[in-house]
Amino acid sequence: MTPAHPHPEESYGASTKRERVGWYFYDWANSAFSTTVVTAFLGPYLTAIAENGADAAGDVHLLGLSFKAGALFAYTTSLSVALQVLLLPVVGAIADRAAKKKFWLALFAYIGAAATCGLVFLTGERYALGAALFLVANLSFGASVVVYNSFLPQIADENERDGVSSRGWAAGYLGGGLLLLLNVIVVLIGGEENQGDIARWSLVSAGVWWALFTTFPLLWLRNRPPLAGEARGSVLIDGFKQLGHTLKGLKAYPLTLSFLIAFLIYNDGIQTVIAMAGTYGSEQLGFDNTVLMPTILMVQFLAFAGAMLLGRLAKKYGAWRTVLGSLVGWTFILVAAYFLPYGDAVPFVVLGGAIGLVLGGSQALSRSLFSQLIPKGKEGEYFGLYEISDKGTSWFGPLLFGLAYDLTGSYRVAIISLIVFFGIGFVLLLRVPMARAIAAAGNTPPDRL
Repeated sequence: MTPAHPHPEESYGASTKRERVGWYFYDWANSAFSTTVVTAFLGPYLTAIAENGADAAGDVHLLGLSFKAGALFAYTTSLSVALQVLLLPVVGAIADRAAKKKFWLALFAYIGAAATCGLVFLTGERYALGAALFLVANLSFGASVVVYNSFLPQIADENERDGVSSRGWAAGYLGGGLLLLLNVIVVLIGGEENQGDIARWSLVSAGVWWALFTTFPLLWLRNRPPLAGEARGSVLIDGFKQLGHTLKGLKAYPLTLSFLIAFLIYNDGIQTVIAMAGTYGSEQLGFDNTVLMPTILMVQFLAFAGAMLLGRLAKKYGAWRTVLGSLVGWTFILVAAYFLPYGDAVPFVVLGGAIGLVLGGSQALSRSLFSQLIPKGKEGEYFGLYEISDKGTSWFGPLLFGLAYDLTGSYRVAIISLIVFFGIGFVLLLRVPMARAIAAAGNTPPDRL
């Protein structure tokens, strides 16, 4: 007699086109936060608010600490990710044990969107409010992406994941780029005297966009029975217990852990470059929004092309080799950024184009590579660890950037200091035998690595 419902493992990698499109749409939805808030507007705007509230020495005061106003955004970003180290692995464990995974996606997405909309009150000298709202929004963003990423192995098999992941990232760059385009148009026609209000309402628009387009994945994705079995009591308590088992279980997958460490290091550098690009351009190179916003917009659309291009290269040469090549590209980008001349927009725009071409692909292929290294049924738990340094989240990079600026007063020193992440990350990734690592996790290696 045929059972009414297939065994959970039978549905792994099987999905409809509509479900995959729904999955792509969450990248479209949340990328508005990455582009408009983290990359484009919040860094320079929060820095300006902090400078308004700084004392005579240029310092601001939070949580009993005093530091330069220009380091506030970097330090807040670093704190949010430090908290994510505690939160996100638990969120992943919860996602694996919850029968209704979409509920958790909705919960975190809407909390993050609401906090982003709350930035409408970021005026005058309210830098503490801005830091607090960004903290909540970035924590929620990371948590929602953990749940979102955990769907990937369930909707694509080992030979499809590079393509599916690349299309998701590409959709994200298109969605985030489209909203940024609308905001850039307003910046260009709004007049210099209105730039503060335009920046503030642009931040709000990202929250509205995030909430609106989250509807589609909630409608089109489907919940699957958890392979590990549903939580018997409180899903939160069960999530904490399962996290302990996950951390102990990582010892059985040392090659998965090796890849994860390499990723956490090099992607911390990528995310810091993205997050601090606007601040570097405005504070060190002297550009206003009429230069910064179109350049960041160009990066988004080139990142779409880059995600698709590197996805094709991965199909021919393998994702592992392609990611290694992209890390070499990131190293050259940082060296070039250090030498950018003050006030000359052309080299800045050219460098932005280079960032766009390597950005999307290096992130999309890293995600699909990691998905191959996860034992079935533990996607949420492992992606919880992965998301500690994924889209829009980084820890040591902003901390190093902030410290370098705080100690030297030079954003050039701060930006070049990030090169250490790409060098160490390259060496560690090079040492991971991917085919053996995938097999060790109980999965089938793809045709090309």
